[in-house]
Amino acid sequence: MVRLLICYDKDPPSANMRHFLLEKRQWEDIGSDGDNTYMSYDGNVLMSISQKHINAEGIDDIARRYGVKVDDIVFMSRHSAASGKPTLTVHPIGNYKDAEFGGRPRTLVPPTPHLMTDALRRMKARNDTTEYSVSFEVTHHGPYVEAPTMFIEIGSEETHWGDMHAADMLSDVLLTMEKDADYPVVIGVGGGHYAPRFTDLALSKKVDFGHMVPAYQTTEASDDEVARMIGDAARSTDTKMVYVHRKSMKGAEERRLNGIIDSLGLERISSNDFESM
Repeated sequence: MVRLLICYDKDPPSANMRHFLLEKRQWEDIGSDGDNTYMSYDGNVLMSISQKHINAEGIDDIARRYGVKVDDIVFMSRHSAASGKPTLTVHPIGNYKDAEFGGRPRTLVPPTPHLMTDALRRMKARNDTTEYSVSFEVTHHGPYVEAPTMFIEIGSEETHWGDMHAADMLSDVLLTMEKDADYPVVIGVGGGHYAPRFTDLALSKKVDFGHMVPAYQTTEASDDEVARMIGDAARSTDTKMVYVHRKSMKGAEERRLNGIIDSLGLERISSNDFESM
């Protein structure tokens, strides 16, 4: 298995995570394809790219053409939010509607649920600060790639992007995370962009999350559009199990979503269906 760790050198958190990765392990320089450089260590390939993450369309094919077998991808990145809250995040990628920030319209990239959720748990365990919170973000933005992919990020404003300690913590996560746990995989529906309920569930129960569909994508959408989004999320995640954040919505909306999920032949589950960590 080869994990492609992608760094955009002009992005401070990305470059800082790369700095610590190189400092902590002996990486082998395996060359350049002209635009991108490659280094290898124990099943990991560290790829430094010359374009912004969300615009790196087909970067897995570029790596494959260079001779790197890609099983999954982790983009190291910054995170921006108007709240400015110091946050360490992980999330899957793709677009439920338009492609405003890279990727393809109405197209999801396969997630890596076991790896991403394990990374979230390791972020929580490694976080030795009182400043940063740890959270999933829901599925959003590009680029379009075909390999299972996640983003790992430092945010939420410029004052945090250069935080070397945050980059140090996430480099430890990158070097130790794994996807060996055989926990059930679900998609999440409802809630907001930061998905606190999905985060809490993943940190307390033996369940791993793939794509997450927030309420702001479904509330004003037609039943057919919601069915497409939830169906695509389940197919891309390769699961039939759906966790609905019921407390984030009114009863009428919950009933509508439940009916759509049932019509798709998917299984609605609750937190009681999973073992405690």
